[in-house]
Amino acid sequence: MKAAEIRQLTTQDIRDRIAETHETITTLHFQHASSQLTNTAQIDQMRRDIARLMTILRERELSGEQQ
Repeated sequence: MKAAEIRQLTTQDIRDRIAETHETITTLHFQHASSQLTNTAQIDQMRRDIARLMTILRERELSGEQQ
């Protein structure tokens, strides 16, 4: 997910996406531990997505923007 796409979301949508992505990462970790995960790069990609989401959420908090 690109930053421009994230900026179009509402603040609540961003928070929801963060929670969903955390759940997905947990599932991927379990799959990796049981050798069911074939593409381990997915975990890193999800972590980067969370970082992007949190960065834009923080930008909104600092600017005082309410959506």
